Order: sequence, then C-alpha cells, then structure tokens
Amino acid sequence: MTSGFATPVLSAQTTFRAVLNALARPGSVHPMTVAVSAPPPLGAGAAAIALTLCDHDTPIWLDAGLRSAASVVAWLRFHCGSTIVDDPRAAAFALASEPSELPPFDRFNPGMPDYPDRSTTIVLQVETLRSGSALILTGPGVRDRQSLRASPLPLDIGDRLVANRRLFPRGVDLILATANEVAALPRSVRVAGEEG
Repeated sequence: MTSGFATPVLSAQTTFRAVLNALARPGSVHPMTVAVSAPPPLGAGAAAIALTLCDHDTPIWLDAGLRSAASVVAWLRFHCGSTIVDDPRAAAFALASEPSELPPFDRFNPGMPDYPDRSTTIVLQVETLRSGSALILTGPGVRDRQSLRASPLPLDIGDRLVANRRLFPRGVDLILATANEVAALPRSVRVAGEEG
C-alpha cells in the first residue's frame, strides 16, 4: 500500500484551493504541486483530488482501467474510506484514466431540480493542459472568452459540453487533471467553438 499525502493538511488545503479556483474560472489552468504516491494507473493529480474531496460518504465510480487495478481500489478504500460503485449514476465522484473510453455524460447523475449539487463530478486524467485542439469557452467565471487546450479528450467533448449546459442548473462537472495541474469545465460553461 503506497502512502497518501506526505503532508496531509497542507496538501489537502493546496489541492482544494487549486480545484476551487479551476471551477470558479472555467478553462484556466492551475498548479497542483503536492506530494502524493498513488498506484498506477491512478495519476498523482487525480489521486490528490480524491484524497481531498472524497471520504466514507462519497461513492466513487472507476473506469475500467482504474477498476481493473486492485491496488487502486484498495488505495482509495484505505485512504478515502469511499465505497466503489458499479453504476455511474450512483457516484458522487467518477475517476477516469482513459478519456477515449469515458461513458457519455448522461450515464452519470446530473442532479435533481431541487438538488442540482448532487450530480456526479468527473475527474478525468489527461496528459497535458497545454496542447491539443482548443475549446473556446464562455459563461460565468470567464472574461470574454477562454481557450483551453487539453489532450487527450473524448472526441465528442464539444457536443457533450453543449448537451450538459442545456441541463443547467443540473449537469455534471468535469475536472481535468494532469500529474501537477488542474482545469475544470463546470456545468455552467458554454462552448463557443473548437479550434484545431
């Protein structure tokens, strides 16, 4: 069993601040430089987010790549105390290591009209937040327009985000994590276009 945070309180505070800033400013990239040791294929960034935001009351869904690694399941259960669920709609958080295999957003919980905050937050591991096709974003938290380049992403990410925005105030929130950076595409974001 690998360890969690080297400095739990400081690392959790640093990670929480980075994720909060990313959600408040969609498409902006924020450093997340905390020391965490997680079993592969769970990346350091996604692991730090799980350690910060998940606990024994947080059901987690894992994609096939993460679920097939017994060490990842054991690590999350030990360090977060979370239940691993089979149904994406039952998950408060979903961790995904393979963007091309991410299920459609409608497979996850979009929240309820009276409780939109009970939707699934998807933490998607990506290789980079510095290159790839650009998503041009507008909406709350974005001044004029914001460009986000992340890779890899699902091929239909633009269509997914448009459909997700139609559900607002319901809908999933998407957090993109590399080993040491984080960006977010919350349900409030609008896609103004895509550039190659």
